[in-house]
Amino acid sequence: MGTYLNPGNILFQECTKSKIYVDKTGLIEYTNEWLNTENKFVCVSRPRRFGKSMSLKMLAAYYSRECDSRGLFEPYKISRSASGDARSGFAKNLNQYDTLLIDMQGLLGSALNEPQLQKDLEQFYQKLPQITDSQRATLHHPLLTGIQHLIIRDLRENKTYAAYIPETEASLGNALLTIYKNTGSQFVLLIDEWDCVFRNYETDRLLQDKYIGFLRDLFKNTALLPVFALVYLTGILPIRRYGTQSALNNFTEYTFLNPMKLAEFSGFTEPEVRGLCADYHIDFEEMSRWYNGYAFKRTGRIYNPRSVVCAIENEEFASYWTATGTYESVKKVIDMNFDGLKEKIILMLGNGRCKINVSKFQNDMVTFHSCDDVLTLLVHLGYLGYDSEKKEVYIPNREIRDEFVNAIDGNKWTLTHAAIMQSEELLEATLSCDEQTVAACIEKVHENNTAILTYNSETALSCVIQLAYYQAQDHYMLVREMPAGKGFADVVFLPRRGSELPALVIELKWLQTARTALDQIRERHYGDVLHKYYGDLLLVAISYDKESGTKQHHCIIERIRKD
Repeated sequence: MGTYLNPGNILFQECTKSKIYVDKTGLIEYTNEWLNTENKFVCVSRPRRFGKSMSLKMLAAYYSRECDSRGLFEPYKISRSASGDARSGFAKNLNQYDTLLIDMQGLLGSALNEPQLQKDLEQFYQKLPQITDSQRATLHHPLLTGIQHLIIRDLRENKTYAAYIPETEASLGNALLTIYKNTGSQFVLLIDEWDCVFRNYETDRLLQDKYIGFLRDLFKNTALLPVFALVYLTGILPIRRYGTQSALNNFTEYTFLNPMKLAEFSGFTEPEVRGLCADYHIDFEEMSRWYNGYAFKRTGRIYNPRSVVCAIENEEFASYWTATGTYESVKKVIDMNFDGLKEKIILMLGNGRCKINVSKFQNDMVTFHSCDDVLTLLVHLGYLGYDSEKKEVYIPNREIRDEFVNAIDGNKWTLTHAAIMQSEELLEATLSCDEQTVAACIEKVHENNTAILTYNSETALSCVIQLAYYQAQDHYMLVREMPAGKGFADVVFLPRRGSELPALVIELKWLQTARTALDQIRERHYGDVLHKYYGDLLLVAISYDKESGTKQHHCIIERIRKD
């Protein structure tokens, strides 16, 4: 077994021995279908901590020669699948291929630790200003030379292949082709974080172009096509586009915008999470509030696997979406000054949704032409959910919402962040029926966080209420346009299980008095349906005159006590 070549099954064994392991071996049915077909080039992109690395450890354990993984897989779905017989599928392909498992992030780090490479890189970048465009096109980038050297060295350490690879060989493609021609051995190539070059070196376009060129030569060279039985890339970003074309158009891409038939492997499905909550006596409703929110046509709701596992292991719901380089990138892009970007993020912080065009995104971290490009990146990073049928984006759950609040804690978002931080005070004022404080708080949030053109829209008014009462979501379940009585209540806050707080029905109107708004709540019997199931009920009516220069808000609160 080598570092990269045929790493064995110990990594996947560790996964299955963990306290919590959810069986995703059904993925192998698909990869077996793709072996040695035109569909053998696959790229799967989804956010960090959504199980990409575990999938590759599983595939490496299944395909790698030089180990026996039958006993490891027999307890799981793949051994009982339709393809589990001896003639095809599970048994036929088990431990039958030379397998290269490459963590590109780790490989780059190993290459950079080579002393000679450090010197070569320094000289390379010093010479660049003097190199002509024609010379630049023929350059070999030292970093790409370094990573190929490490893989080739690992191949050469295999006794079977050592005789076929010259000491001077610097091309990974040539090394693999030589092995194939002399032995007939095909390779399963698994690359994790294939896109880290675009994320770690986001402004180094020369390195990015050379890297894409290296991958293109490896996977689109006709002579090399038979060398690979399967190529499976995983990353956060889809394959980079140049104009309207993908750089590697022979790959089938399964993205977080559209995972297609691999949707169930994009995270934990709702039945899986319900099962875990039952097994470990965890509150499913609270688990859903914290980590649910992503959804795909084929599977319905999808949960963040890492966060679910951490919540169960720690017996505590919290934000496990820790600050990383990705987080810093999010903070940077939401500060971009694209028209409408800030208003859309504020709308989503208020539980709203935004229309989006995802088709023009260039699949990198620096090429942005509109706020839609920024929002599309946030979908790929997992910070937004995407409704492919309605073409809308939204903040999926409590965990991600908290991360957005952290990300907007800066100069460009001072007023929005202040509104969120003061929302606990607003809730306390509401519960104590302090009408003047409630009116003043809502007026301030409305003025500071709503664009002039949308100030009086129903969507903006609903957003204002939800943003102003942001912290109330710790104590309440928020429902927009809730069917109640003879109509729909604008915003309703339902107390969470076990809470003794009153339910809230809130209406924000313009060109009406607060008294008129309150009468509407009564006349349409908005509170009747709630009063049967909850304790006390607060009717909160807020109004303002959009024609006046002051746009002063007024509030009336009425408490209905349950008998």
